[in-house]
Amino acid sequence: MANTFKLKTKANVGTTTADVYVVPTSTTCVVIGVTLSNTSGSGINVGIGITRSSTDDVNLMKNVPIPQGSSLEFMQGNKVVLEATDTFTAESDVNSTLDVALTIMEIT
Repeated sequence: MANTFKLKTKANVGTTTADVYVVPTSTTCVVIGVTLSNTSGSGINVGIGITRSSTDDVNLMKNVPIPQGSSLEFMQGNKVVLEATDTFTAESDVNSTLDVALTIMEIT
């Protein structure tokens, strides 16, 4: 088994749910950190979630405000395990206003 640390990013996320990261087949992923950054000139509300092919999709947070020019660290010491083909998603209530940085460890 190989453990590989990676950074996955998605810039300019907007009102359409965006796939930030899809776990490859034969891989397990541990999400270590999530940083969400408001790049707009006003406050936004954001959400992140997990889309799963085998079970229910879930919201990790929904409609959480991030003030103008600020960022939000979601994980704060916790971990989330993603399985093969799970998708980490993000969205904002304003077009092209959210940057996402996802720090992960892939186990293959």
